[in-house]
Amino acid sequence: MPRLDYYWYRKNAVANLLRPLSWCFRGLVNVRRALYRFALLRRVRLPVPVIVVGNISVGGTGKTPMVIALVALLIKQGYRPGIITRGYGGEQTSQPIMVATDSDPYRVSDEAVLLAQRTQCLVAACPDRIASSQLLLSKGCDIIVSDDGLQHYRLERDIEIAVIDAARGLGNGYCLPAGPLREPKKRLDSVDFVVFNADSQTNGAHYTMTLRSHAPRCLFSDEERSIESFSHTAVHAIAAIGNPQRFYHSLKRLGLSVIEHSFPDHYRYTEQDICFDDGYPVFMTEKDAVKCRKIAQGDRYWVISIDAVLDERLSSSLLSALPKNIKPSTL
Repeated sequence: MPRLDYYWYRKNAVANLLRPLSWCFRGLVNVRRALYRFALLRRVRLPVPVIVVGNISVGGTGKTPMVIALVALLIKQGYRPGIITRGYGGEQTSQPIMVATDSDPYRVSDEAVLLAQRTQCLVAACPDRIASSQLLLSKGCDIIVSDDGLQHYRLERDIEIAVIDAARGLGNGYCLPAGPLREPKKRLDSVDFVVFNADSQTNGAHYTMTLRSHAPRCLFSDEERSIESFSHTAVHAIAAIGNPQRFYHSLKRLGLSVIEHSFPDHYRYTEQDICFDDGYPVFMTEKDAVKCRKIAQGDRYWVISIDAVLDERLSSSLLSALPKNIKPSTL
């Protein structure tokens, strides 16, 4: 029996049967948003700019690489950014947890650890994004970047960025559970930037980012090898991410013969999950690597790191959209 998300990217009988539930979900979403819009539910304004990077669909769109690229852009401009994340897949605590580069990914979430490792800036994990933000402010951050949170209306924001996977788009266009949408498509009309995660940058009306892969890096060292050195053998590829097919396709485009092993997003790996008796190399994403480092054995495990490359128009527009009355504290 296929998973429910199998039916989200096509019009089919199963999706149509679920549409009444989708209408109910959409109605609840609209009511909740209206409660905030008419101030029946209180929103909180922070004394520093807040940028929210998220999506309106379930599944991987490239949101985390976008956050990493955005933070690097802000640091270059002299800001001291702090990242808040819900910590989905970790322990859901009522108090924010400061995330270190070696934090337990099953406590704070794999994405939180990856963000700390890649950005080298302060990261706080907690479902209470207000508490996380206040903690980061107390530690000197002068701008907050929210990893996900488009639907977290309690936190006022200065800039909203919605990331869309150009290959999958918005699926069949239905809200959950008939389709992949957390909010109706018209929600995109109210965000500041819609960014398409595309295989190549375009000169069209949309903002784009592309993902650039690095050479395979050994899980337990800084050793790098060319992708061509793996062309003579099949490779295992493990992925517990929102869109594992994007990872597999990227490896295949590089000429590799890929044996696919998909797991649910934020999956808790065991040694048996990643141990294969054929001797083939095992490839994984950075998000998987933060969880596999403690259980993998041997030197057959390789990590593919990726960077999001923002088009110049997007970078310039993002900086121009920041509040003019609040400047980087380091300048």
